[in-house]
Amino acid sequence: MASSDPNGFTGGRVGEPGPLPHVRIQPASGWRALNLRQLWDARELVGFLTWRDISVRYKQTALGASWAVIQPFLMMVVFSVFFGRLAGIPSDGVPYPIFAFCALLPWQFFAYSLNQGGTSLVKNQALVTKAYFPRLAIPVSAVLGGFVDFLVASVVLGGMMIFYGVGPDLNVLVLPLFVLLVIVTALGTSLVLSALAVEFRDVQYTVPFLVQFGLFVTPIAFPLSIVPDSWAWLLGLNPMAGVVEGFRWSLLGTEAPPLALMALSFGVAAIVLLAGLLYFRRVEDSFADRI
Repeated sequence: MASSDPNGFTGGRVGEPGPLPHVRIQPASGWRALNLRQLWDARELVGFLTWRDISVRYKQTALGASWAVIQPFLMMVVFSVFFGRLAGIPSDGVPYPIFAFCALLPWQFFAYSLNQGGTSLVKNQALVTKAYFPRLAIPVSAVLGGFVDFLVASVVLGGMMIFYGVGPDLNVLVLPLFVLLVIVTALGTSLVLSALAVEFRDVQYTVPFLVQFGLFVTPIAFPLSIVPDSWAWLLGLNPMAGVVEGFRWSLLGTEAPPLALMALSFGVAAIVLLAGLLYFRRVEDSFADRI
């Protein structure tokens, strides 16, 4: 005796299950909502990937995590010798070594995020093609790994401030805004580059060039005060210019950066992050096929 259920599925005899309904899962097309809730639900995975990147980076190294300090410190020495002493570039009234190190600290974090985050999806292609999870977790974990190095190197900056007798004033209360600015800039740029790298493998060769080029168009070795006013607004298009000047102002008490430049830097950083999130989300479902 046949039976039918209210949903229209017809079975065979009484007691025998009818055919199961079919559900087809298809990737969404076009622009979609960001759905950052998925990333929050996968926060444990993000933490694991961050810890994995840190442990693998310093595994079987003689100096271990000390490299997070050695790299910006050696660059500071080189800058102090060639730009501070030989070229005589001014340092806004503070000793040149701490002037350079204060700028190199956020820059190293940004450069690491571009180098690691920009190619993070390609480097983790086995993970991307074998399991489903929010792909945002991979570049986000790469940026967080660089932020850990940033915190470690910050201890050295604190020691240098004590050594040179440079103490922050109330401006230091604004420092978290500039830390947020460098995180937003690093994450937004990494999202764009990592998504592009899946389709265009040229990106992995372009990233080192972008880092090297950015080092010279960011006021790291020189102060913003020597840049003509007619050119200063161009530096504002580089969010890292606002980061560097903000770090120096809030920590070393140098001249306050122009408000227009800071507003432009924050605006560009926000646009880059939003564009990175939207573009990443748009092409996310094609990663496994293209990678």
